[in-house]
Amino acid sequence: MQAFRNCGLCASGSLVKGRTDFLVARRNMAVLRLSAACVQLLKSPVHQRLLRLPEVARSNRVAFSLASSLCAVPFTQQVENLSHESLIRRASCLVTDSANTYLSQTTLALVDALTQYAKALHTLIALQKRYITSIGKLTPAEEDSIWQVIIGQRVEVSDRLEECKRFESNWMNAINICELSADAAYNSGAEHACTATKTNLQVAQCKVEELRKISKEAEKKLAETKAEEIQRMAEYASSIDIHDLEDIPEAYLRED
Repeated sequence: MQAFRNCGLCASGSLVKGRTDFLVARRNMAVLRLSAACVQLLKSPVHQRLLRLPEVARSNRVAFSLASSLCAVPFTQQVENLSHESLIRRASCLVTDSANTYLSQTTLALVDALTQYAKALHTLIALQKRYITSIGKLTPAEEDSIWQVIIGQRVEVSDRLEECKRFESNWMNAINICELSADAAYNSGAEHACTATKTNLQVAQCKVEELRKISKEAEKKLAETKAEEIQRMAEYASSIDIHDLEDIPEAYLRED
């Protein structure tokens, strides 16, 4: 009888142990399935969106704060910013900005043109002085070569002068526009824009006047050089025999 009970206890123990092992196995399988699901979740776009939730929350918080601050602005101030006077003042500031840009570009173009014109004048002066000092000392071929260079430089001076006139016309239009825009800004209450435009006008006019003065001085020197050339040619013609005048190139007798 005792042996029978012992067999029964052994069978019951084996049954309990088997059931426990079965439950442990099921739990392990569940853990494995949960781990696999977590790995898939980490790789999925959903996880990336979840990671961005703090950023979205912060941006929403900033937007909410900004909206709250805007709502805190008195209604009377918003109406004032949209008044006719305010809109006219803003428009006048935009006009002065555009006028200043136009003035800046035309001033730069005119200054560059005047600079190139002055350089062309000085080059022509140097060529003509070289010609004056070489009168009667060069062969006819050399004299003809020098005159070809002088004539080409005179064409260059003429082209540069026409360029100056063209850019000066645009510059004068910019001056007039800036003066009108400055008056409009002052009348609309935009004193700062008016002052800035007038300052730009003064700077542009001073710069152009400086280059004009340099060009005028170069033109004066060129006129003096031509007068010296005429005098030197007259002296040279009176110092040679009348029959030798046929050998003088026609360009020598030209009073340009």
